[in-house]
Amino acid sequence: MIHLLFLVLFAEGAVALLLMVKVGPLRELAMRGVDQVKTGKGPATVKTLACTLSVILMSNVASILKIQNRGFKLGTVSPMDQVLWRTHLLEASLIGYTLFLAFVIDRLHHYLRKLMTLRKTSSTSREEVEKLQMENRSLREKEEKSSSETKKLQREIAKLNESMKKLKSETEEHERKASVAEAHVNALQKQSEELLLEYDRLLEDNQILQTQLLSRG
Repeated sequence: MIHLLFLVLFAEGAVALLLMVKVGPLRELAMRGVDQVKTGKGPATVKTLACTLSVILMSNVASILKIQNRGFKLGTVSPMDQVLWRTHLLEASLIGYTLFLAFVIDRLHHYLRKLMTLRKTSSTSREEVEKLQMENRSLREKEEKSSSETKKLQREIAKLNESMKKLKSETEEHERKASVAEAHVNALQKQSEELLLEYDRLLEDNQILQTQLLSRG
């Protein structure tokens, strides 16, 4: 029993050391081994062994207390009781260390798995942050490009507005000249009508004069 407990204790110590200190791929192997123990019928087997060792531990503690009480009553401890007391004490110590190391291995495995999950999550979050930063950079570039295009369009619109104002002023000037020209044409037409009337009157006077000359002759 003691040799088996020493073997189990050394094995648990090696597993705990591999979980605490990363030595090449040995930690991953230890993690996989603990994973296999925690899957399937492993947990039930471990609990059964732990309960059995706990019962043996309590039995050893009871035997140690019984031997000590007997020694107190007798005032002396026989060599056989001393051997039994040391044997029970050694077994109890080994069982206690074994259970404690099993608990340490379980907690180390749990926290290492959680740490791996957090690292994966952190890596995923970092990738997402980098992706968002790239998208933000791309959006910023697009925004700058659209801003430059907007400024360019605004300059073109300002130029077109100036051209429209210039064309409008030129159109107003042409309209003014056209109205002046139309007024001048109207005046010429009126003058021409007056001249025609005067010409008709002169023709009538001429005919009258010719008629008078013919009558005198």
